[in-house]
Amino acid sequence: MQPIKENQDVIHRIDPESSEEISHQFEELVRLLESGSDDDVSGHLEDFHHSDLADAVGLVSGALRKRLLGLVKVELDPDLLFELEDHLRKEVTDTLSPKEVAEVITEMDSDEAVQVLEDMDEVERDEILSEVPEEEREDIEAGLAYPEETAGRRMQTDFVSVGTNWDVGRTIDYLREEEDLPEEFLDLFVIDEASKPVGVISLSRILRSPRPTLMREICDETQVIVPADMVQEEVALLFEKYDLTTAGVVDGGGKLIGMITVDDVMEVAREEFDEDILRLGGVGEETVDDGVLQASTKRFTWLLVNLGTAVLASMVIALFDATIEQMVALAVLMPIVASMGGNAGTQTLTITVRALATRELTAYNAFRTFRKELAVGFLNGCVFAALAGLLTLLWFDDAILGGVIAGAMVINMMVAGLSGVALPLVLDRLKVDPAIASGVFVTTLTDVVGFFAFLGLAWWAFPITL
Repeated sequence: MQPIKENQDVIHRIDPESSEEISHQFEELVRLLESGSDDDVSGHLEDFHHSDLADAVGLVSGALRKRLLGLVKVELDPDLLFELEDHLRKEVTDTLSPKEVAEVITEMDSDEAVQVLEDMDEVERDEILSEVPEEEREDIEAGLAYPEETAGRRMQTDFVSVGTNWDVGRTIDYLREEEDLPEEFLDLFVIDEASKPVGVISLSRILRSPRPTLMREICDETQVIVPADMVQEEVALLFEKYDLTTAGVVDGGGKLIGMITVDDVMEVAREEFDEDILRLGGVGEETVDDGVLQASTKRFTWLLVNLGTAVLASMVIALFDATIEQMVALAVLMPIVASMGGNAGTQTLTITVRALATRELTAYNAFRTFRKELAVGFLNGCVFAALAGLLTLLWFDDAILGGVIAGAMVINMMVAGLSGVALPLVLDRLKVDPAIASGVFVTTLTDVVGFFAFLGLAWWAFPITL
């Protein structure tokens, strides 16, 4: 069987036709998995970038995936193992011995090794770590000692640091001659005698400076340093705000213990985006490969909550059952008011949750946001009230009923704007994730207010008829 080549030996040109080429590449892979020999499949895999191969593993299923995983694990690329989705990575590691897994993660950066191991149970993790060389094991264990989703978990412990009294010449010679350095790095950290960061300097700045120049004279002392226990979302915001490529990580005593790079932050941003999208839909961590029972269980909780809130809205309707019985048009028009309010609330909610996540919305500008959303709700409410009122007049030839739906529309759209801001802020203050809990409550509130306003105004507007 042909071994799979190292991915760095394959040149990938990214151009407008790349996606079509990758699609053909995948189709050919499926064909070979169905009818080709192991050598044919392995030969075809040589042309895959590890990221594309990770996608391919996720797309195929059943016997084809089992065969593909059996082939890729023969010469398992550490980059491929890291790129796989968590549940697929587990499929691979479950077929390997602790020693084989240890050999793969030893070749990874320490932060990647930590992410591979953190999802395993403690017994399995300890078995693998016992096979890892001592120096690498200490780095990995140091990362695992920090809480999940913190800078300490995300940091690389392999970084380059030099003393303040080093000159450019000594630094360049050190970079050329020292064997135990990271394979890739863009910045060097300048530290004092206590290993506390003094500044950071780019490789390009070093190469452009005269050899006698001292590092403390040319380093950037306005560096951004993050504590190891900082939440990873906060780290990502710092990278965006200050346009960083690298940030040093310090322990409680201020000692430099690692660094975080922009590619680490991009991974954090993707994870947080996926998490927020799922939570806004009332879904936990779920993938397309989850089984029926597993997916059903993850969705059950918020569906149950939604059932309870729907009953609440139905109880409001029941208060006006006599009114609805005598004017069927009300039953026809009710969904319009509720739907418009729900959509308006969801729009405001989405913007608010995003603003909270990016720290654009704080206690200092919350009142201004309230006023803006109230005004937006009133303006949109007036526009759509006129449209709904005109539609009702043409449909039922009843101007009073048109006025009723117009009034209810304005009220509900204003409530939608306020609730779309207020509920996420309250939940955030209570330390409850607004993304996962706001949606169902905003929808319920707009349904209840919409039904009550519409039916209440109808009851008031038609006292003789009803």
